[in-house]
Amino acid sequence: MSIKKAISDSISVKEKILNDESIINTIDKIVSTCVATYRNDGKVLFCGNGGSAADAQHLAAELSGRFYYDRPPLNSEALHVNTSYLTAVGNDYGYDMVFSRMLKGIGRKGDVIIGLSTSGNSTNVVKAFEQAKETGITTVALTGESGGKMAEIADIVIKVPSKDTPRIQEAHILIGHIICQLIESELFPKN
Repeated sequence: MSIKKAISDSISVKEKILNDESIINTIDKIVSTCVATYRNDGKVLFCGNGGSAADAQHLAAELSGRFYYDRPPLNSEALHVNTSYLTAVGNDYGYDMVFSRMLKGIGRKGDVIIGLSTSGNSTNVVKAFEQAKETGITTVALTGESGGKMAEIADIVIKVPSKDTPRIQEAHILIGHIICQLIESELFPKN
């Protein structure tokens, strides 16, 4: 694959998103949901595996730290960042339980969990969504075009129009950045 083809393929996926009013409206719905959660003293949590875990941690940091400008921190975390917890629960209960068990401990009704999975079938993310439903936590799925099992149970779903894992992940971080930017500007408008 050439460098230019990789860039062109990435642009093509983003153009599909740009021209899909349903996806644009869904991004807006995610922002509104997260803003309402923060206004009610809730938190926004993230989870994913591999590259999606890196994206989850990145987006949580954009909210808990800052995005464009100095403002108060927002309560946000990626569920995998405590490696002692992750390895203990993975060892004692199985890797499929690492996110759902953490969510059961720290999640509260009215919170939001955003799960990232290119296939939409990551068992530990699906189980976290099942736990979220029991707790009253809003579930947001960022997947590839199939949506997988996550799309069947999530409250809000964005299916990136691609089957190519790197292109999907690039779109997830773009969408995540837009969400973080809009949350920040809504909660902390600059005069």
